[in-house]
Amino acid sequence: MKRLVVLISGRGSNMKALLEARLPAEIAAVISNEPRAAGLETAQRADVRTEVIDHRRFPDRASFDAALADAVDRSKPHLVVLAGFMRVLGDAFVARFSGRLINVHPSLLPAFPGMRTHQRALEAGVRIHGCTVHFVTAALDAGPIIIQAAVPVYVDDTEQTLAARVLAEEHRVLPEAVRWFLDERLQLQGTRVTVAGPFRYPPPVTVPTVS
Repeated sequence: MKRLVVLISGRGSNMKALLEARLPAEIAAVISNEPRAAGLETAQRADVRTEVIDHRRFPDRASFDAALADAVDRSKPHLVVLAGFMRVLGDAFVARFSGRLINVHPSLLPAFPGMRTHQRALEAGVRIHGCTVHFVTAALDAGPIIIQAAVPVYVDDTEQTLAARVLAEEHRVLPEAVRWFLDERLQLQGTRVTVAGPFRYPPPVTVPTVS
């Protein structure tokens, strides 16, 4: 059976969505950079091995990345999933897992990379917001897009209400992107990803081009 490693920093709701998705793979480990991340307890209740690599214990990002990469490699994963992992990973880490490292980001990339995406979307006055699952590259939030989901932005939205609407879509599209990877349906062609059909999702998912 194929193996996943999931990296988290907080409550781990996207990790929980992966656990509940009955994917054709074993979640071999959940690793957090935050010792108090609530998602660790969720994983432990599901009998998933957990590990903490606290970034504060390392003198620089490179040494933290190296320790984290070694911890990931111990599970021999086919795919590494960043599911609310709040650390920027360096080039060496990204290169080590190139082509098998994906992230879920709370905006319709390339709009609003980085942090505070929901507040920035509200400040910009956009009418459509959403989330993106993408391959991770050395450029922050700029890797090839696998799948996106869009949500409307209402005039009375707050950062919290908009975030909740987007998070619900993250819980839907992240497991689907992982399933496509595991089923070897993803085809990376330069900076674009195509997916061999048929698709399982109805709207509001915005799907990539069918190969």
